[in-house]
Amino acid sequence: MTSSRRNLLLGYLCAFGCEVVFGLSYSFTKNATETATPLALLGWRFATAAAAMGALAAAGVVRVRLRGKPLLPLLRVALLSPVLYFLFETFGVARTTAAETGVIVACIPVVALIVSAIALREKPSRRQMAGILITLVGVLASVFAAGATASFSPFGYALLGGAVLSYSFYFAAVSRASRDWSGTELTFAMLLAGAAVFVPLAVAEAVMRGGADGAAALLRLPARDAGFRVSVLFLALGPSILGFFMSNVAVAKIGVNRTATFIGIATATAIAAGVVFLHEPFTSTQGAAAALILLGVYVANAKA
Repeated sequence: MTSSRRNLLLGYLCAFGCEVVFGLSYSFTKNATETATPLALLGWRFATAAAAMGALAAAGVVRVRLRGKPLLPLLRVALLSPVLYFLFETFGVARTTAAETGVIVACIPVVALIVSAIALREKPSRRQMAGILITLVGVLASVFAAGATASFSPFGYALLGGAVLSYSFYFAAVSRASRDWSGTELTFAMLLAGAAVFVPLAVAEAVMRGGADGAAALLRLPARDAGFRVSVLFLALGPSILGFFMSNVAVAKIGVNRTATFIGIATATAIAAGVVFLHEPFTSTQGAAAALILLGVYVANAKA
């Protein structure tokens, strides 16, 4: 197998793998936010992930070298995701319905292709466009199968639109930053940025709600709530470390356009995880929607 084919295979596997991990995260997030606020979850998630990644780097398991390279591309990646993306998404979700969130976030692959064409001059192929449109139909079908309700919140829509733009520009930023930074280094920077932003926000929220007692309750949260503890560990080690790493590697190996075609896999995985772990109902419409998502990924990446 040639080096180029190995890179393609690695990129495809990472693109698929990261979306599976992201799809599984929804069930754990839903479980954790039943007893904690979204900011508390984000604070603990990124603090745990950054600490774990730092321990791996200190032990020599992963190699992280943050000196002697241009910092601006690295900072741009970390700002777009996780900082801006999760801020927009968290507060946007709070002001809209789950169905509206699903519809708007489903537009990420389309917007990512537009950003890629403008910022990176990577013109998507007809197959990629067709595949993403098929996947988009599948995602929208799965959202409406779960029951579509409307909040009619312009501010909420604007926030979710910011999340879509942030994640789309994140893809382009990773493509540029990967010329100087490895996937491990990009991931470490993203985790540090997440911890630096979300931990103070979580503490500030806890203090505003309950003063010193609120801050103490936040600190004790993983110790007194086993479900929250398990969710934090999965979200920190799974989506935050492994998921971000695979996403960064995928963009570096196969580019923004191909990586974006896999985003719908997260929705299909979330449907399956909801049925298995949360005992949610599974309808024929959801089955057809998942099949459309997989078909769209195949069409976008199959050779003519």
